[in-house]
Amino acid sequence: MLYNYLFARHHGGDFILRIEDTDQTRFVPGAEEYIMECLRWCGLEPDESPVHGGPYGPYRQSERKPQYRQYAEQLVKDGKAYYAFDTPAALEAMRQDFKTPANPSPQYDHTIRGKMRNSLSLPAADVKQLLDAGTPHVIRILPPDGETLRFTDMIRGEVSFNTSTIDDKVLLKADGMPTYHLAVVVDDYLMKITHAFRGEEWLPSAPVHLLLWRWLFGEDQMPQWAHLPLILKPDGNGKLSKRDGDRLGFPVFAMSWTDPKTNDTTSGFRELGFLPEAFVNMLALLGWNDGSDKELFSLAELIQQFSMDRVHKGGAKFDFEKAKWFNHEWIKKSDAHTLQPAVKKILEEKGIAVNDEALLEKVIALVKERCTVLPDFVTQSSFFFAPPAQVDWDAVRPKWNDKKQLFFIELIRAFQLINGWQHDDLEKEFKEMAAAHQIKPGDLLLPLRVMLVGGKFGPGVFDIATVIGREATVARIETFLQHIMV
Repeated sequence: MLYNYLFARHHGGDFILRIEDTDQTRFVPGAEEYIMECLRWCGLEPDESPVHGGPYGPYRQSERKPQYRQYAEQLVKDGKAYYAFDTPAALEAMRQDFKTPANPSPQYDHTIRGKMRNSLSLPAADVKQLLDAGTPHVIRILPPDGETLRFTDMIRGEVSFNTSTIDDKVLLKADGMPTYHLAVVVDDYLMKITHAFRGEEWLPSAPVHLLLWRWLFGEDQMPQWAHLPLILKPDGNGKLSKRDGDRLGFPVFAMSWTDPKTNDTTSGFRELGFLPEAFVNMLALLGWNDGSDKELFSLAELIQQFSMDRVHKGGAKFDFEKAKWFNHEWIKKSDAHTLQPAVKKILEEKGIAVNDEALLEKVIALVKERCTVLPDFVTQSSFFFAPPAQVDWDAVRPKWNDKKQLFFIELIRAFQLINGWQHDDLEKEFKEMAAAHQIKPGDLLLPLRVMLVGGKFGPGVFDIATVIGREATVARIETFLQHIMV
C-alpha cells in the first residue's frame, strides 16, 4: 500500500483505498477501521475510500455485489465460464478420490471438470432444470488449453504462463458474491485504475486476471501491474508473519490490534514507541532504494525520489535492530517541539506531571539522542520533573568514604552561595573543590549523577543540575547524604 501511495503522489495521481471484502467468511469486525487508522497514523490519506467517498463508489466490494453477476453471466454466454453445481461434500470427495502420489492435491481443472457436476458435463436440459429450481451453484472460469499468456510486470519484466496449468477458479460464489479474481478485474475497469500493485503471492493468479481482462474489456484497458517482493522472516526463510513477531519479540503491525474472536491484543510499532516517520522510512527501504547510500527519507522525499525501477525483485529480510536504528535516527532528527506532545503523553501515563511545557522541550532537546523509542524518554527525563524514586546505591557504596562525604557536604554550601547557575559555573566550582580536596573529578562525577538521577544514565551531570535548578540540586544531594551512611 505504501508503494501505491508513493507512486500515485510522485506522478500526481490519486491514491484509492478499496475494501476487498468479498469473502464474508473471513470478515473481521473492526478491520476496516483499523486499516484507516493505520493509514492516518502513517500520513497516507487516500483520495478516494469508503470514508472519503469519490466518483467511483461505493468503495466496499460487498456493496457492489449486484454488478458482478452480469459479467459472470456474460462469460458463461460467451463460453468462457460455466455453471458448477458440486456440493461441498462432492468437492471434498473429488480431492480424495483423485489424489495420487504425483498429484496429492487435485484441483478442479481440465483433467477433472468432465467428472464433476457442471454445465459442461451435464445435458443442457438438466442444466436449465437445475438453474430454474434455484439449485446452488458457482460460476467457474473455463481457461483455454495450451495457450501462452504474457504480460509485462513493472518490476519483473515479461512474465509468461501456460494456460494448461490454470485451474478453473470460481468467479461467482453460490451466495452471489464474486471472488477476488472477478471483483478486482471488474472494479479496476469501472474505477479506471491505471496501476495496481500487489504482493508477489498473487502472481500465480495473474493468468486468470489476464483472461478476464481480455474477454470482458480488452487487454488494452488493463492497468499496469507490479508484483511486489515480500517482507521475509529475519532468517529469510519465508514470509514474515504475526507468529514470527510473537516468537522473536517484535511487532509486525503498524498499530495494536485486538482480535475480536480471542480478545487477544497484539502491540504494534506505534505502541512500542516508533515515530510514524521512522516506520514509513523503514518500510519503504525494505524493498526499494534510490541508488545511493542515503537511508533517512521524509515522506516528501520518498514521494519525490520513488520510482518502480528501483524496487527490488527479491524479498527483504526484516531486521528489528535496523528498524530501531531508523527510529533512533528520526528521534534525533526531530525537533523538541515536534516530539513534545508524544513525550508529554508518555510521561503523564507513567504518573509524571508536566506543568511546564517550555521546560519539557528543553529536556527533550537534551536527552533525545539517548532515546531509541519514545518510552525511553521516561527513563531519560523523568528525574527532571521529580526526584528519583529509586537510587542505585550499589553503584556508589563500594567506593564511598568519609572524604567523599565531606566533599559533598561542602559542595552543598558552595552551590548555595554560587552567583551563576549555568553549566560552566557549576563545572568550574566542582573541579576547583575537587582539587582542594585532592580527589579526582572523575571519582566524584558518578556519585553526583546518582544523586541527581538515581542511576548511571542521563545527559551531562552539570546540564542536569542547570535544568533542575539550585534548590532541587541541593535537596537531592542532601537526601543522598542522609541515606548513604545508613
